[in-house]
Amino acid sequence: MQQSYRTVDVERRGYGRRYTWLPVDELSREEFAIDFTDAYIRPEMIDIQPGDIVRWREGERQIQAKVATVTREALMLRVRLEGAAPLPPDAFYP
Repeated sequence: MQQSYRTVDVERRGYGRRYTWLPVDELSREEFAIDFTDAYIRPEMIDIQPGDIVRWREGERQIQAKVATVTREALMLRVRLEGAAPLPPDAFYP
């Protein structure tokens, strides 16, 4: 069975790109989560804040949403998203 490799890009308005191809364990249009079990880094080392813009691919479409809330637990980072919508096919973000 082939596992899909899910990633997100995170951008902060007025700052620029924070993360490119950040691997995530769970991803939907409502939230994403990263499990840090057996990882060297911890959730508090990931700088994601409410208001950040998140983009990812769903098949051939690019989706964009805004970070609503960020919850950090001992070994888990959960990010709730709002306003998820597909971008136009000709959208380009370097």
